[in-house]
Parts: sequence; C-alpha cells; structure tokens
Amino acid sequence: MNIRRVLINFIFVIVSFILQTTIFRIIDLGGITPNLLMIMTASIAFIKGDRAGLLSGFFCGLLVDIFFGTYLGFFALIYMYIGFIVGKLHIIFFSQNVAIPIVVITISDIIFGFICYVLMFLFRTKFNIGYYMMTVILPEAVYTAIIAIFYYPIILKVNNAIDEKEQRSAKKFV
Repeated sequence: MNIRRVLINFIFVIVSFILQTTIFRIIDLGGITPNLLMIMTASIAFIKGDRAGLLSGFFCGLLVDIFFGTYLGFFALIYMYIGFIVGKLHIIFFSQNVAIPIVVITISDIIFGFICYVLMFLFRTKFNIGYYMMTVILPEAVYTAIIAIFYYPIILKVNNAIDEKEQRSAKKFV
C-alpha cells in the first residue's frame, strides 16, 4: 500500500468528518444531515476493495466513537463491517460507473441506520421502527445519496490520479 494513498485517504476521512459535524449540521434538512463518513467508507471500499474498506470504515467509525459515541468501538465495528462487505463488491462491479456506487452507498446508509436502530433502540424496547424509518433512516439515506452524487466522483478522481501516479512510478523502475 502506498503511503501517499494512505495519507490522502486519511485527509479525506478527516475532511469528511469535519464537514459532517460542522457545515452539514448548519445546513441540515429537518434535523437530518448526510453521512459523509458512510460515503467515504463505501466509496473507498467500492474503489479499492474489502481491505481498504475495512480500514477506512474502522477509522471513520473510530472518529464517531471518540467524539459522539457512548462506547468506544461501537460505530467503528459497524462502519468496518459495512466497509468490508461493500469492498467485496469491488470485484463484481466497475467503480467508474457512478450510478452503482451511489446505490451501494444509499443501501449502506440504510443498513447502518437499521443496525443503529436495532442496537440502540430496539434492545431498549422502543419498537417504533416505522416512525424511525420514515423520520430518520430514509431521509438521511436520501440526503446522503444526493451528496454522494457529487462527493463520490471527487473521491474516485483522486484515487484514479493516485493509481496513475503509482503506475508511472512503477514503469520507471521496470
């Protein structure tokens, strides 16, 4: 793994976290903000595979745990699993097509919201899944999908530029 890729993806994670917790909190729609860290995790997983998705998911979730979580590792584990599973799709689908990654990001966000509901509310006998689905999970997934339409191509373009630079430097040594 290239140190440049790790550094740039780390910067992307930090920028995504800062944007999610500052700017998008100000421009929320009905109290709903997009999940930029899910966009980041699913994008890296979709572009680079399960290992990269697992690592980016872990660090995205760890940031959420450190600043907002009740338990350290709760969100890290959820993001990590989602990153790993989405990374398995890397082999099947072509990452240059924007439509499929947007659908995958949206489904990932819905799964994330559902897992959070089950683990945080259902176990406390709060059974109103319909209300939570219609007021939190689906609106967040739609907002996340809309932002992902613009954010995913940036992540893809940067990762493609890193790939091209790696290939050019590899050709110099051959």
